[in-house]
Amino acid sequence: MVTSVMPTYGRIDIAFEWGEGSYLYSTAGQRFLDFATGIATNSLGHAHPHLVNKVQEQAGKLWHVSNLYNIPGQMEFADRLVANSFADTCFFCNSGAEAMEGALKAARKYHFANGDSKREEMVCVSGAFHGRTLATLSAGDNDKYREGFGPRPGGFKHVAFGNLNEMRAAMSNETAAIVVEPIQGEGGVNPASAKYLHSLREIADEFGALLVFDEVQCGMGRTGHLFAYELSGIMPDVMGLAKGLGSGFPVGAVLATEKAASGMVPGTHGSTYGGNPLAMAAGNAVLDVMLEPRFLNSVKEKGAYLESALQDLVSRHPKTLDSVRGVGLMRGLKCVCANSDLMTAARGAGLLTVVAAENVLRILPPLTVSTEEIDEAIQKLDEACAMVAAV
Repeated sequence: MVTSVMPTYGRIDIAFEWGEGSYLYSTAGQRFLDFATGIATNSLGHAHPHLVNKVQEQAGKLWHVSNLYNIPGQMEFADRLVANSFADTCFFCNSGAEAMEGALKAARKYHFANGDSKREEMVCVSGAFHGRTLATLSAGDNDKYREGFGPRPGGFKHVAFGNLNEMRAAMSNETAAIVVEPIQGEGGVNPASAKYLHSLREIADEFGALLVFDEVQCGMGRTGHLFAYELSGIMPDVMGLAKGLGSGFPVGAVLATEKAASGMVPGTHGSTYGGNPLAMAAGNAVLDVMLEPRFLNSVKEKGAYLESALQDLVSRHPKTLDSVRGVGLMRGLKCVCANSDLMTAARGAGLLTVVAAENVLRILPPLTVSTEEIDEAIQKLDEACAMVAAV
């Protein structure tokens, strides 16, 4: 008999009652150090006082009015995102998949509005994950997720991540955009090199295509920069954001240049809940914290500290761990053992992590994590590696 909650998730049998900072507390009274953060989503940890206060304050005033009317919080949030990014304009939605859907629509509409309606094809890369809607599944590269949901939406092709020869060969006068994550998350915590991103910018410009970045997971401070594209100095034309944007509150955004958004006029796109007052209060509260003078520098420092500690961990457990990947506080442990076994052992030691492709274990602490909490996580990973090796 089917459960009342549709059984689409293979859930771990734990329920959490409350959280504070870097810790979660289960209904059974167990305490866990959270280095999964809702899959890179609780960027400011749990129950951050400023975020709680701002959302509670807004909840007592107004939750929803729809986009039939002006929403002052939207303008404030958009102005701040524009002022701190490549973008000239923003569209607000509720999730990463919606953000990437909006980004794909903006890219196609740009060409249509400029008289080139045949430019509909998106060139995507291997290992990509862009969401679970039909279009974003086609943009992504996981046949398991697509199985049973055919026919697939057309207009998507894939080349090997990092392979510029394949990318150039895939381009044509029907290419609307190149779509890539500056750091692949679900695909195994694979950072794109600065050289690769520079070349993608050049190829897109040469062929008259747009460059679309998916920063749903790697954006919003996780690299020590507000946006991951800043690492390379290469700016996209369109970018999808979500996850850490609301630190756990459902907020997504499409950021775009004026040129790239030129086709997005009234009636071309919309969302009932997107940019509602409660979501905008959460997003603005997140920016309040992330734009504090020392915040992003502290993420860089803690990211370097975490990398060094993980490298040392790998050297102590060569039968369990192979290498460290990633940037800032978005790290991955390439495992020798099964990554799921290490995740289970770490959870048994009181540490929450999350698996990724290529047998990688993702290490995604809140950006507010302390060095002492990083030390505690390393100790728990040390115990977990020993447990796995002993089996």
